[in-house]
Parts: sequence; structure tokens; C-alpha cells
Amino acid sequence: MVGAARFRLVKSIRARVLLAFIALIVLSGVFSMVAIQEVLVLHLTHRMEEAARQEIDELNRLVEQGVDPRTGRPFTSSAAVFDVFFQRNVPSREEALLAFVDGRAYRQTMTRFALPSLPAPVMTQFATSAADPSARRLRTFETSLGGAYYATWPVRVGDSFGTFVVVFLPVVERQEIARLQSYGVLAVIGVVLLASGAAWWVTGRLLGPVRSLTQTAQAISRSDLTGRIPVRSDDEAAEMARTFNAMLDRLEGVFQREREFLMDASHELRVPLTIALGNLSLIRHGIIEDSDEERRTVALVMDELDRMSRLVNDLQMLADVKNPNFLQPEEIDLESFTHELADKMVTLAPRAWHVDAASAGRVRADRHRLTEAVINLAQNAVQNTEPGAIVAVGTRIDRGSWRIWVRDEGPGVAPEDLPHIFDRFRRGAAAHLRYRGSGVGLSIVAAIAEAHAGRTEVSSRPGEGATFALVIPTVEGARS
Repeated sequence: MVGAARFRLVKSIRARVLLAFIALIVLSGVFSMVAIQEVLVLHLTHRMEEAARQEIDELNRLVEQGVDPRTGRPFTSSAAVFDVFFQRNVPSREEALLAFVDGRAYRQTMTRFALPSLPAPVMTQFATSAADPSARRLRTFETSLGGAYYATWPVRVGDSFGTFVVVFLPVVERQEIARLQSYGVLAVIGVVLLASGAAWWVTGRLLGPVRSLTQTAQAISRSDLTGRIPVRSDDEAAEMARTFNAMLDRLEGVFQREREFLMDASHELRVPLTIALGNLSLIRHGIIEDSDEERRTVALVMDELDRMSRLVNDLQMLADVKNPNFLQPEEIDLESFTHELADKMVTLAPRAWHVDAASAGRVRADRHRLTEAVINLAQNAVQNTEPGAIVAVGTRIDRGSWRIWVRDEGPGVAPEDLPHIFDRFRRGAAAHLRYRGSGVGLSIVAAIAEAHAGRTEVSSRPGEGATFALVIPTVEGARS
């Protein structure tokens, strides 16, 4: 059910992206069509204004000349002016010319007009209203074929008053605009179909890694983290796939270390449990009857249980390393801290304890955790040396970091053991011959160093001893 829901989510994302893309195209198409229509209408209006201005200018020139070309004498009336003008001018397509004299219709030319006549109310308005000589702009009125545009102009000759009217009814131009809009709608539909197909394909390619991520996540279980998303490009989706694969690599490493830890821990705990249970079983069944032998058996059992307790405590401390409050940093005087550590180490065993160096200066670190780490290193040195051997502690402040080390003159660390010396439950090849241990002490040292944003180092030559060191940056890099 979860997998199906996730897959539906991917599909819905694809659908939402596609719908948003289509909506954007449709809106862009609609806005473009509206803008084109407005531009065409403005262009048409401008062209009609130019045509009306041209007709009025020709009429004005005739009036300004004031001579009737038919008689060679001055015009005596506005009607005479209109007679000459209408003889000379032929209206263009969808244009009508009208003349009114003394409030009555005098002449009109509508041979190329879309209507045989104008509405009666409009004719009455033209006849009775006075033309404004200061305005040549177009005005409109409605007809059965749509809105018509007109301009009026007054003509006065002597006592005779007339009105010239030019009317336009752009039916054909409007049909062309409407046809262009139809083509625009078809173009938008075609673009939407083509773009939808392309967007569906593109979103499918883009969301392919998401589907792969979902399928990989469905196939992953706690016991199998080997699934990975194939990466075939360098885009953002491929980067997401690489990031997811890197996360799986880290998770696989964590689970692998967890399995190894559980196996190692169970192995280390099984030995003392077996010894303790076996000896207790001897007492329970009466196989051991001597009181001295019984006391030795109980002591052995208690020793094994004590070793188990220490092991559990060590494992608990390793688990606590991830706790944000694992460290409690404070200002430490390094020189006095070095001598304090040396005094504590003396109580571990009869060795020739030395202080190699005690650097002067102050550092910020967790005093108790560092003490625990150094005591672990000292205990490790004790277990690998004989009484009277030299074991030394030292500190030094370097550029950008400071270090604290423990040096011994024991058998050293074999070269093959050096890369794994700080791993949990890892002990040197011959360590079990010298002392009993769980192999957790040095891993605790490494964990404390890492908590301080530092590292551990070891230098050794077989037969010449070993030096274990914690190197900690002087900057505020540790967790607090």
C-alpha cells in the first residue's frame, strides 16, 4: 500500500507539473491573442482616422480656395461646395460620405458601404447636431453589422451652413481580425497538444530518478542495502540519485558495523558467561565439594562477571559518544594536567613512570574524558610491559593543535596490526598471550579523540615499544 501510494504521488507530481505547464501555455496564448487583437483594432482605428482626416482636408482645401471650378466664380452656398466635392471624390471600401445643408440631408454616397442606408435616428442626429470644428476624432454608433465610426466637419459659405460626415463600417477588417483570432485559437490548441506531449515526456525523464528512488527504497530492507539508483547524467536529478546512493552507502556501512559489533560483543560476552555458568553448574550439582575449591570457583565466577561488567560499561560509553552532552569542555592548564595524569598513572602498576614533556599553556577540553583516555593508554602500556619498564606521558602544543601521548618500551605493535589497532574488539596477534582483555580500550580512546574533533596516532617498531597519542585541534572544533 505504501509503495502504491508513493508511486501515485510520483504520478500526481507529474500530472501537476504537466497541468501547470499547460495552464501557463494557455494563459500565454490567451494574453497574446488579446494583445494582438487590441493592436489590430488600434491599427484599424488609426487607419480610419487617417482616412477621415484626408477627406476633411480635401473638403477644407476646396472651401479655402472659395472658387467653383464649374463657373470660375466664388461659391455662393455650402451646397455648391458639396456638389463639387462629391463629384471629385469616390469613397473607399466600407466608407460613406454624407452632406447636410441647413438641417436637411443633401447628398450621400454609399455605393461601397456595407449598409444601403444608415439608421434613421443617426441621420436625424447628423442633421440636427452642430459639427465641432475643433475635433476630428472618430466617434461611434451601433448598426446591425456592428459598431460604425464617424467624423463630422462644419462647412459655412455666406449664410449657408452645412455639415460634412464621413462614416466607416469595417465589416471586412473585423472579419479578418476574427479569422486571425480563430487561427490563433487553433495555433494555441496545437501548441498545447505538442507542448503537452513534450512536457509529458520531459517530466517523465526528470521524474525517472524519483521513481527509481521509490523502487529502490521499496526493495531495501534491513538485511539488504545493496540496491542503488543507476546514474546516467550530470543534471540535478542525477545529483539527487548520487546523494541517495551515498546515503545508502553510509547506512550500509553503519549496519555492517552494527552487525560486526553485535557479533564481536556476543563473542566477547559468551566466553565469561560460559566460564561462569560452567563453574556454577559444578557447584550446583555437587561436583565441587571442597570448601577451598568452592571458594576459588566462586572467585573465578566473580572475576568473570566483573570482566563482563567492565565490558558492558565500556560498550555503554562507546554508545554514549553520539550523545550531544558526551563532552563537558573546560579550560585546562596543560602543564599541571600532565603532572596530574602522571600521578594517577603511578598507581596502576610498578613501572618506571616518566613525564616526557609538560607543555605550558591552556587548552579547552573535557578533563575527565581525556583522563579516561590517557588511563586506558597507560593500562594498555602496563599490560604490554614488564615491572620496571619505562612508561611515559607527555604533552605538546603545536601550531593549530595540541597532543598528549603515552610511550612504553614494550614489544611494540606488529605492522599488520597498526591499521586496525583502534578498532573495537581488535587485539594484536600475540596480545592474548600477555593479558586478558576485550579489545575495547583503544576504541574508547579513539572515540574520545573524535569527540574532541581530533584523531589518534600510533608509532611503533616491533621490540622497541610504542607511542599512542591523541591530537586535538586548538580551535573550537569539539562538541560541547
